Amino acid sequence: MALEDTEVFTRLERFYDSVPRDATVTEDIGEFVLFIREGAGWPYYARPRLGGETPSAADVTAVRSRQRKLGLPEDFEWVHETTPDLLAVARSAGLDVLLAPLMVLDRAALVPDLPVPGAAIRFLDPAAPTFPADIAAGRAVAQLGFAATGAAPTTDRAGALAAEPADAAQRDAVPAPDAAVIADQVRRHTSGRFFSAVVESPQEGILASGSVQRVGGVAEVAGVATLPVARRRGYASQLTASLARRALEAGDDLVFLSAGDDDVARLYSKVGFRRIGTACIASPAAAGI
Repeated sequence: MALEDTEVFTRLERFYDSVPRDATVTEDIGEFVLFIREGAGWPYYARPRLGGETPSAADVTAVRSRQRKLGLPEDFEWVHETTPDLLAVARSAGLDVLLAPLMVLDRAALVPDLPVPGAAIRFLDPAAPTFPADIAAGRAVAQLGFAATGAAPTTDRAGALAAEPADAAQRDAVPAPDAAVIADQVRRHTSGRFFSAVVESPQEGILASGSVQRVGGVAEVAGVATLPVARRRGYASQLTASLARRALEAGDDLVFLSAGDDDVARLYSKVGFRRIGTACIASPAAAGI
């Protein structure tokens, strides 16, 4: 592991611990911090305590019990290089673990802004009258895109290109988020800690979406998804590059993402990202405890 990457992992841990705190309350359970969403929006997860020891299987079980009591997903996230022994612990405690390539941007390798065929990239303005409709369409694209790959349809995690047929009618049929979710998105975007962009076609509407969340000079490109019918047009890669460039322009010097799998990681490497490790995303196995 390079010395520079050691510093990167330290900064990433601080980022992961900080990002959920403006929208959650926390509970310390063993060596985990459980982030509990306040109000509408994406539910969070449990992570190892910043600077703590490796959680035990008993810690995992205690967190899952608390998550069930609160009606939360039994989800956990961590970086393997920071907490390497947790992978075996999590599996022994009945969790399936997705091993997602963790990638950081090499600024010098970032591809230039290029036209996207038949469409344009547009950054969302929380003050615009179209903002609620834009958020609804972007979330629908993410839901359909991630569902086609088996990945989690969240707006807080980078994802894969979709792989099965779907069209604009399916996108428009996804139920719109309620007023509380829209209000939360307005708050997050207005704060400057969050911004979103879409790939939009004059004929087909919004075909791809993605976002960036920012804290302390660190920015995560997350939730990048393409409507399945629009795959293989280069939308995801160019949208990712545009989001990363906007983060750099905003003053962030560490830009990263978690790719859905090795194939997606190869796509992001062509944009200017390089792999430094593995992000672990765990949830109960089918026959979990």
